[in-house]
Amino acid sequence: MMDRIKRLAEWYFSRSAAPYWVVLIMDCVIVLFAGIVGCYVAYGGDVLAHNFWHIVQTYLIFMPGYLVGFRLFHTYSGIVRYSSSVDLMRIASAMGFGTLVAACIHYVLDRVGYFNTDVRYLSLLLSFLFCTMASMLVRLIVKQMYDSILYTSNRVKVFVYGVHEGGEAIARSIISDKNSPYVLSGFVADEPSMKHHTLMGIKVYLNDESLMDVMRAKRVKTLFVSPLRNEALRENTRFLNDLVKNRIRIMVQSSEMEWDGKSDIGAAQLKDVEIEDLLPRDKIEVDLVAIGNLLKGKSVLVTGAAGSIGSEMVRQIATFKPSQMVLVDAAETPMHDVRLFMANNHPDIPCETVVSSISNKTKMESLFKTYKPEYVFHAAAYKHVPMMENNPSEAVQNNIYGTRVMADLAVIYGAKKFVMISTDKAVNPTNVMGCSKRICEIYCQALNKAIVDGTVKQFEQFKNVENPQTQFVTTRFGNVLGSNGSVIPLFRKQIQKGGPVTVTHPDIIRFFMLIPEACRLVLEAGTMGNGGEIFVFDMGKPVRIADLAQRMIDLSGAKNVEIKFTGLRDGEKLFEEVLNDAEQTKPTMHPKIMVAQVREYEYALAEKNEEELLQLSYTYDDMAIVGKMKEIVPEYKSQHSKYEALDK
Repeated sequence: MMDRIKRLAEWYFSRSAAPYWVVLIMDCVIVLFAGIVGCYVAYGGDVLAHNFWHIVQTYLIFMPGYLVGFRLFHTYSGIVRYSSSVDLMRIASAMGFGTLVAACIHYVLDRVGYFNTDVRYLSLLLSFLFCTMASMLVRLIVKQMYDSILYTSNRVKVFVYGVHEGGEAIARSIISDKNSPYVLSGFVADEPSMKHHTLMGIKVYLNDESLMDVMRAKRVKTLFVSPLRNEALRENTRFLNDLVKNRIRIMVQSSEMEWDGKSDIGAAQLKDVEIEDLLPRDKIEVDLVAIGNLLKGKSVLVTGAAGSIGSEMVRQIATFKPSQMVLVDAAETPMHDVRLFMANNHPDIPCETVVSSISNKTKMESLFKTYKPEYVFHAAAYKHVPMMENNPSEAVQNNIYGTRVMADLAVIYGAKKFVMISTDKAVNPTNVMGCSKRICEIYCQALNKAIVDGTVKQFEQFKNVENPQTQFVTTRFGNVLGSNGSVIPLFRKQIQKGGPVTVTHPDIIRFFMLIPEACRLVLEAGTMGNGGEIFVFDMGKPVRIADLAQRMIDLSGAKNVEIKFTGLRDGEKLFEEVLNDAEQTKPTMHPKIMVAQVREYEYALAEKNEEELLQLSYTYDDMAIVGKMKEIVPEYKSQHSKYEALDK
């Protein structure tokens, strides 16, 4: 008998049931109290006073039925502060079960005359209603107290910037996630009409000069930004400065993720704002269907495939399911990373990763002969201005000759389109790197003209080409955010070390674009180009680099980090141009892409100039090499460089 009682006790109070003694005792007290109230309502105060202890004794006899109901319906195995509608239904079921058992006990006791109870069925029904409502009410009060006092004090208070779909999506995610480390304390709106309104029961505050006082008073140190308000945040300098000055943590949606406009946005999808998120730019849309139709099922070759631009080109092109990808780069370790990416993310696409220089003509020819690429995206180039200023022979042998190798092979092996990625530094070049890219532009455009004119087969290397058809397209754009060697990663490292942050000149400005956006425009230009065009991208608003550095320092929260001006580097401009002064542009179907009307060269002259320049590069006479480059590109005027002597 004792063993059975022991096993029963172990089952009732097992660890899996997660008993909470306070909750259990509270429910028992509620049942007893509700029974007394039920008798009072049913029969009045005189009857209750006369039979009080009899009534208490009767409900103590009924209590085991309620205890079984609590156990069966798990009314105390959950956490009271997380009570939900399901938990409330369990309470009602448990109380109903207990009342039913009590009615049965009452019937038996009444029949056998065990004792004369003053509890009747009406009072049992009333006590069921009272104890159910009281248990629910207690749980709701506990939950509300926890949410408003205990739970809130342990979580980070946040405001959400945006009161429309995006802001609501973030708010819903915070409210519905019981394990969220955040608690929603308010909304921020730019619209004056939203002042004094509430959204989802939370107050909306106007984005004005008093907002920081409100956030300080409510101890809010984090702002979640709706995806629909990112642009408004970038353009509101006053708001940004206030947030940074008051050390408010700003969190935005990661640029790798795009909101579908419907689903909730969890905190895991948000990240601390970075300078890239705050630079002024417009959202760029491209015709993905046209790009997909162009590349799907085609053989594609990408040079510079391990670089900042090239690797993003690989990622985007792979999504369109080409039949074959041939990826070329001279950097072994980054190329290995690209190989792993393709193997892990696109195992269904045959992919050849080749470690080689584009100036290795025999190797490149073997690739064209084997894989016969239909589309070539040429991103390979030495790009660092100071490095090429000191090594003009390498700029010629890699950038210029390497491009000629790839362009010629594209024609010989019948590629449909050759897209060359150029730079804004090719416009009115002031350095070796920019001039080398301008010479590449000249060669590709001249070769395209020879194909259109039908004169290309007059030249030795193309005489056996049956039907030359390759279309050459050039794309120009400025700096891309986060690319290898760009100022933003450099500034970030300098800030982490405590400074100083080095800027070459207080007035230097640059255009910036996100790498994925730049690559999408390259692909779009590739679809619309008919050959011979130099496409120019609208880079948006220029950014003053000193302002960029200061904003990065402010966002980091670092103190006493100074900005040090070091002077312009060799060949560096104060500002980059996307078009030559004498050039005009024509619009295209895409508002962000224009066609530059530039001076055209005959192919014979372009080839002759390149060959002479290549032979000169093997002398490693810097002044002679750059002198020839200036002869080919008369607008090339050196700045802050030893080559200025050649301009006199």
